[in-house]
Amino acid sequence: MTSAPGPSPRDLLAAATTRLAAAGVASARVDAELLLAHVLAVEPGRLRVLAVLGEAVDPAAAARFEELLDQRRARVPLQHLTGRAAFRGLELAVGPGVFVPRPETEVVAGLAVDAAREVAAAGGAPVVVDLCTGSAAIAVALAREVPAARVHAVELDPMAHAWAQRNVEALAPGLDLRLGDAHAAFGDLDGQVDVVVSNPPYVPPGAVPVDPEVREHDPELALYGGGPDGLEVPRRVVAAAARLLRPGGLLVVEHAEVQEAGARRMLAGPGWTGVRGHRDLAGRPRATSARRAGRGEPLRVPAP
Repeated sequence: MTSAPGPSPRDLLAAATTRLAAAGVASARVDAELLLAHVLAVEPGRLRVLAVLGEAVDPAAAARFEELLDQRRARVPLQHLTGRAAFRGLELAVGPGVFVPRPETEVVAGLAVDAAREVAAAGGAPVVVDLCTGSAAIAVALAREVPAARVHAVELDPMAHAWAQRNVEALAPGLDLRLGDAHAAFGDLDGQVDVVVSNPPYVPPGAVPVDPEVREHDPELALYGGGPDGLEVPRRVVAAAARLLRPGGLLVVEHAEVQEAGARRMLAGPGWTGVRGHRDLAGRPRATSARRAGRGEPLRVPAP
């Protein structure tokens, strides 16, 4: 007795999109396609071809898709289900225990990339430090996009560090990744760094994230910045950057859109100059940059 053919990709995607949308998933169709492509081990473009051709999906694969779909309906992050997160053209390994990199952080990474490229274009070998690296998304992007750079990164949380180590080994094996506190790390690099970049924890204590994917699955250590304004950890990042940067070196730090004024206050002392705000792709204040004051060839701060 032959078994009945499996459902078509088109039917699976239509039903999944409806169910995800009913669960409040904003990107229901995209998520459904990415989950089914993951189960079938094909690229999303190939999945769309299979949907047009109407080829049947193996019943076992369809059952696996339903399992993942149920988890996504429960608002488990898509990236935890596929084990991958896209970042500036890279595919990073992510999962429980590490902050999932967001598209807005790609802009922050781009500011650091531009600054490092400027040093390289002048004939230097830029020294770059990523504080609070999480999955190592920014650090790996820098190492890949600026081959001349010597990139260093540090993460405090052992679980996040393990994910970062996996990404470094796969994508940027020459990167110097350390486990430790960003405030005290890299004493061997004091005064030698061209660019410090950070996406630190910065959520204020009362600002609980709305999305369940963030609130229930991103590690609290990666979210909440401490202090009444959420900027205690970012202030420690600024202090570390002041120690690490050479005169004229650039700091880029990510923050929430409501923290732009607070970020500027962190950099208002005589040790900093050229303070500038930068907006993300949605036009929201997302990062602040500044140069370390003192003698030295200043870096051009990229335009917002």
